[in-house]
Amino acid sequence: MNGGVCCFPRRARLSDSSAFAHVFARPVKSSDRYFTVLVRSNGLMHPRLGMAISRKVAKSAVARNRIKRIVRESFRHHQSQLGGMDWVVMGRAGIAQQKNAALFTSLQQHWQRLALSCAPS
Repeated sequence: MNGGVCCFPRRARLSDSSAFAHVFARPVKSSDRYFTVLVRSNGLMHPRLGMAISRKVAKSAVARNRIKRIVRESFRHHQSQLGGMDWVVMGRAGIAQQKNAALFTSLQQHWQRLALSCAPS
């Protein structure tokens, strides 16, 4: 799609360990039974996404990749509301058995909750 809002370009990804370390250093955090989401300002004009979906969370690569696709798709649709922040999404145990709709709903709540709490006053 045109407009850049509904795509996931390379600049929207956390790609190196220093970017992840920056978020892990002093994050604002939101957790529920499916995900833990960490966020921190990045000084840029666009949001970036990083994921940590471990084998502990989903044993098979197929299940981990499904979860990552869901996270990317949700981020892609909400990125216009997420400002200049770096986001790290971590899966929690048992997530692989959940339906897509439950995961999308959970992520939407995280995006909204954290975007509001981290918004500049």
